Amino acid sequence: MEFSPASKVWVYQADRELSEQETAQLQPQLNQFASSWTAHNQQLKAAAQVVYNRFIVLVVDESHAGASGCSIDKSVRFLQDVEQEFAINLFDRFNTAYLEADKIQSATREELEELLRTGKINGETIVFNNLVNNLQDFETKWQVPLKNSWHARVFGSLIEA
Repeated sequence: MEFSPASKVWVYQADRELSEQETAQLQPQLNQFASSWTAHNQQLKAAAQVVYNRFIVLVVDESHAGASGCSIDKSVRFLQDVEQEFAINLFDRFNTAYLEADKIQSATREELEELLRTGKINGETIVFNNLVNNLQDFETKWQVPLKNSWHARVFGSLIEA
């Protein structure tokens, strides 16, 4: 399915890596949700995918039908059910995923502050900017140096490139 670069994107990060088995179990549920997702009784052109066994990415091409408040609420309720089923947290926006030796790690806000203070990560460390808004930004600005993400505004005084 082709999506416009302006398609709306939501990225939800799990607080732990999902196993291959969990991902294999979850992906059909995501496919089912995306194929039945509607806004005001209009089918949304949508897709949902597990990425890197850690992120759930929802995409809606709003050139066909726009996501409404009610449809977004449906996605949140669906993801809350996913949280329960898989014993994960998808809504902690301060849980930061970053690359360390080509492996995705995650850190709480406090852990990230400590990693920055001790120099184990820095402004050049690749982080996942889960606040991207559209497909184009997801493809070009999702994985960026910490100094170029929203994290720099929050942790700026601790960042040394």
